Amino acid sequence: MKHILNQCPVVAILRNLPEDLLIPYAESILRGGISVFEVAMNTPDGAGQISALKEHFKESVTVGAGTATTIERIDSALHAGAQFFLTPSVDESILRYFRKKDLDLLPGVMTPSDVALCLKYNYRIMKLFPAGDLPLSYIKSLKGPFEDTDYVAVGGVRGDNLHTFFEHGFIGAGLGSSLIPHHFLEERDWQGASRYISGHYGAFLPS
Repeated sequence: MKHILNQCPVVAILRNLPEDLLIPYAESILRGGISVFEVAMNTPDGAGQISALKEHFKESVTVGAGTATTIERIDSALHAGAQFFLTPSVDESILRYFRKKDLDLLPGVMTPSDVALCLKYNYRIMKLFPAGDLPLSYIKSLKGPFEDTDYVAVGGVRGDNLHTFFEHGFIGAGLGSSLIPHHFLEERDWQGASRYISGHYGAFLPS
């Protein structure tokens, strides 16, 4: 996962996005400078959206599958071309399946026990979720006993508070509905969306 986050530490989460908005919305995000996408697999035809993004953008983007909570979802996303995976929580049978297939995974954790289980399967970069509901100092508390771990913030992250998560030691962040103000979607203002992303996230993106 480290190489993906080095490419772009801000991940655009696509959940329940209408099919007709998928490509223009993703294009506006890419123009703004974000090139890593997560399609939530509890989105209707999530696998189809992964496939559509890969077909349209080719190698210009990296596309992952979120909410990968069952083997069926994992296999469906793999077949569609998913390059990495995220879970909202840890399930040992799912972790075992990911490790068997040697897939890039950001497992969702919140407690020290969650972290210890991920380390058992050699996953050292984890998604702290819901990060916005926890004290910003919580990452420091986790990295005390688990000093060789790193975390991506998901849940409660917005353009106006993203900097605080990086300042407290997160190496990445995922944003869904909070990525841009909703009126850009409602008005189909894709150029405005690109300008917003560039202006609010540009300082955290590779130049």
